[in-house]
Amino acid sequence: MAYRIRRAPVLSLLAISLGMASPATAQQVATADYVPEAVRGEAFGLSIRHIMQGPELVGEPPTDIRWSDDGDRVYFRWRPGGEGLEERELYRVRADGSGLERVPEPELETAALISGAGEMSRDGGRKLVAYDGDLYLIEREGLGVRRLTETRDGEAQPTWTPGEDAVLYRSGLNLFRLDLESGAVRQITDIRMGTPPSDEEAEGHRAFLEAQQEELFEYIRRQKARDAEEEARNEARTAGEPEPLYLGNGERLQEMSPSPNGAWVLVSAVRPASDAQRTMVPFWVTESGYTEPREVRTKVGDEPGSARLGLVETATGEVSWLEADPDILTATGVGGDRVDEAASSGRESGSGDDAGDVRKWSVGVRGWNDAGSHALLYHRSDDDTEWVLSVLDAATGAVEILARHRDDAWVGGPCGFGCVGWFPDRNTVYYVSESTGYAHVYRVDSDGSDRRALTSGEWEVLDLELSPDRDRFFVTTNEGSPFDQHIGWLSFDGERTYLTAGPGRYAGTLSPDGERIAVVHDIANHPPELYLAEVDDLADAAEDAGDAAPEAQVATMAEAMVRVTRSPVDGWAAFPWIHPEIVRFPARDGMAVPARIYRPRDVGGTPNGAAVIFVHGAGYLHNVHNYWSSYYREYMFHHLLAAQGYTVLDIDYRGSAGYGSEWRTAIYRFMGGQDLTDQEDGARWLVANEGIDPDRIGIYGGSYGGFITLMALTTGDQLFKSGAALRSVTDWAHYNDGYTSNILNDPQEDREAYVRSSPIYHVENFRPDQHMLILHGMVDTNVHFSDVVRYAQRLIELGKENWEFAVYPVENHGFVEPSSWTDEYRRIFELFERTISEPGCTDAGGLCPVPGR
Repeated sequence: MAYRIRRAPVLSLLAISLGMASPATAQQVATADYVPEAVRGEAFGLSIRHIMQGPELVGEPPTDIRWSDDGDRVYFRWRPGGEGLEERELYRVRADGSGLERVPEPELETAALISGAGEMSRDGGRKLVAYDGDLYLIEREGLGVRRLTETRDGEAQPTWTPGEDAVLYRSGLNLFRLDLESGAVRQITDIRMGTPPSDEEAEGHRAFLEAQQEELFEYIRRQKARDAEEEARNEARTAGEPEPLYLGNGERLQEMSPSPNGAWVLVSAVRPASDAQRTMVPFWVTESGYTEPREVRTKVGDEPGSARLGLVETATGEVSWLEADPDILTATGVGGDRVDEAASSGRESGSGDDAGDVRKWSVGVRGWNDAGSHALLYHRSDDDTEWVLSVLDAATGAVEILARHRDDAWVGGPCGFGCVGWFPDRNTVYYVSESTGYAHVYRVDSDGSDRRALTSGEWEVLDLELSPDRDRFFVTTNEGSPFDQHIGWLSFDGERTYLTAGPGRYAGTLSPDGERIAVVHDIANHPPELYLAEVDDLADAAEDAGDAAPEAQVATMAEAMVRVTRSPVDGWAAFPWIHPEIVRFPARDGMAVPARIYRPRDVGGTPNGAAVIFVHGAGYLHNVHNYWSSYYREYMFHHLLAAQGYTVLDIDYRGSAGYGSEWRTAIYRFMGGQDLTDQEDGARWLVANEGIDPDRIGIYGGSYGGFITLMALTTGDQLFKSGAALRSVTDWAHYNDGYTSNILNDPQEDREAYVRSSPIYHVENFRPDQHMLILHGMVDTNVHFSDVVRYAQRLIELGKENWEFAVYPVENHGFVEPSSWTDEYRRIFELFERTISEPGCTDAGGLCPVPGR
């Protein structure tokens, strides 16, 4: 009998927040005035200092959602606003939505075990868990906990053997087998560091000296006899044991993937580059009183490390090193002891456009089939333009290429190769590919036959996993609109059934029996909250919502769920936050570019004829949508700007996520190209459609958004009067490899891409009538403080004026301290007030008014 959730009357945040809120009153808009720290029940004042309290206002949303193994409780990490917590803490709630509480300190370990991730038995009755370096067996009915190990060595990666009477696990460099009935432990592999002992015979004068010693001295002859007897005893004792595998000097074991029956183990050994140089970031404000330098990352184009993948036969210990190049591997199979010393994540051949370029490859494991006979391998070219999926037959060494995808820019997209694996009890593989331009699910048999798409269309599969009963997929997609995300079922034949409908974003965690679901849902003007529902009820609600109006869809979905959390403080929740309208404006190449718009009239303000464009960070990120933004402080700040008369436009420019591979890769070899022209075309659209003065447009953003801001002030059409650049990349040759080389290749191979894409090369174009504000944390371990120091030196040497520099001594890339946030955005606000708030205002002599001060 299905468990039924008892519902209490619920007034959902969804039902009251979707539509256009009433405008803010004058008392609610206080620009930069001080407002005391928020507490529950206090009215909210729209001020910079208040906004920048961040999590103390809106909390931090529920994450790490886990059901207890008996399905009676849901555990999650959460930080509600107004309670003074510094980070998320562990909470739990009953399956009917009652009994919400923070988990007491003495129960944290038990809670982690009964709700933690682990490997299930086939019948779903038992779970293997690695926790704090030891292994545990959980009986899911009754929540019995059996500790399997208690050592200082650290055990990890427990998996069931086919008969489920034993456990395979990793400890240190090796694989072990633990018999559940007897408790006996057997070492399966013998992997060692260093070089094997030498058995080479002495030659030349050394051979003469050894022979002379044995000839002259009885002591030496007796010693050699004893050594020979000891060696014979050792050989007899270790007869039948696998041969040891020695990793090379400087290598370390990175990955170990055993077949379910333990007959084979795939091991990945990596060797760091010998001459790679890490950058140093000074920490300025320290307990010691001394500046403390810390090494962080390398820079793009630096010498990469190398890796190799070996197949170990555990019965003998013999290893076959696999070629990383899929075409060589396919042609030769495992090929005995072939070693691919060149396997690397680095780039050698420029942009990779020429077929004759010599490319290197990396290769990794994506799991074994249930029978333990075949392993799924994933290969990626070092120039990031191609991935290949192949299957290795462990017994024969035969390799079959199942799928490959090449992109002239770089391969990537949502879901990626977390969304790949084996169908249960079949020699069939599923994977996600952008081969049509959008991320979709495919299936193919392990011999390469019966390849077919399970999904298709101009939308994307964002996440994919097997259902608890392993008979279908649980998926997250943006089908229907790039501005919403929904969850549902995908059958192994491609049939889709959604569990949610309407505006916003849904994420779900299924109960162990698959009958109930914990849902995290958010919309544009309210942060994510946790709900509980029965799967069947949720599916019925989604079907009933159908093509109804958004408000009706929201109400229907709310009826099927029980709300658990209330994250924001009451005063914040009562404020009339708007659901920003999503518009599309035409780009110069004819594409329709999506954007959120904040108009003064939406918040009770009077338009002043000026506009501000906000540029989201990360490049490949989605910020124009119907759900809560990770830039929630900026969301509130945009209300303040609109209340002061500014029209604000927030653009999903080229390079943003959610719109397919063509949109994502449009910035290849030119960051600051189409991603910048989209900002410029948005500015022109504001002039043509929103009554904006073309001489009074500002721009700002952080990280990638800061980079675009600097490019907007020094390249392209330079339509912007002023800009604030936060934590900005100023020279891509100084950023990391994993992100930058995808888009711009390596600097030593593609100098042109770096020169046209790096703001430091364009400082001379900054005009006297423009205004620039640079803000950066001094302990930024992502975009280093040295980036803006070098940029400032260029400004100084070129004699540039009207630029400001604000530094934050204790802040990393993502600011934490509310005082830093407040200072930062006060400066941004005052920049726009000085430079664009009134017609003809240029701040000459500091004469421009600053309303509210």
